[in-house]
Amino acid sequence: MPERLCAPGLDEGLQRRAGGAAGFFVFARCYTGGMGGPSSTRRPATYEDLLAVPDHLVEVYTSPRPAVPYAIATGGLSTNVIAAFDWGRGGPGGWWILVEPELHLAQDVLVPDIAGWRRARVPDLPRGAFLEIAPDWVCETVSPSTERIDRGKKQAIYAREGVAHLWMLNPIAETLEAYRLEHGRWSLLVTHAGDVNASIEPFDAVELELWRLWGKSMPSAAIE
Repeated sequence: MPERLCAPGLDEGLQRRAGGAAGFFVFARCYTGGMGGPSSTRRPATYEDLLAVPDHLVEVYTSPRPAVPYAIATGGLSTNVIAAFDWGRGGPGGWWILVEPELHLAQDVLVPDIAGWRRARVPDLPRGAFLEIAPDWVCETVSPSTERIDRGKKQAIYAREGVAHLWMLNPIAETLEAYRLEHGRWSLLVTHAGDVNASIEPFDAVELELWRLWGKSMPSAAIE
């Protein structure tokens, strides 16, 4: 899937599609108006406006699929969280967990690596192609090519939309950072590093074996 940047003639509109650590995510913010400059009728672009932009008015970029460590980390974490907290197998359930859901939050369109909604707040998820309900938890698997956007624009959007919990997973550094939103700002709760077992909110009812997320057959201590 290509990246797209709206042409300058579209009233300084911007649409970005960039390669995420676990696939392609979308970050978009566009406006429509006169082609000759600022317009008195300028309005936020709709998703349909973005899809209708002619190909000759966009620049196209390509991004590679994620390297194996990022796929292992995201897949391993999502498998554990879905089993315990979505399906209730070995855990309390009570959540909807989705991998790479497309979120439409105000004027922004973006795709986190993993996201979760408490069923107490959202008893039934919409069945369309995208969601307009902010998650209660988001995890981003960061890589050198995505870290600036993950920690900048996307993190700010999640805070603005009231996402309560944010995890940053880095399989190369072998770290998992857990944040909680407090008074509109992200507070770092803990950084787990290496081959530890950890209970991390909001999923602290189940202990995670982090070494499995780093693509190891057993923890380093067992190998030694």
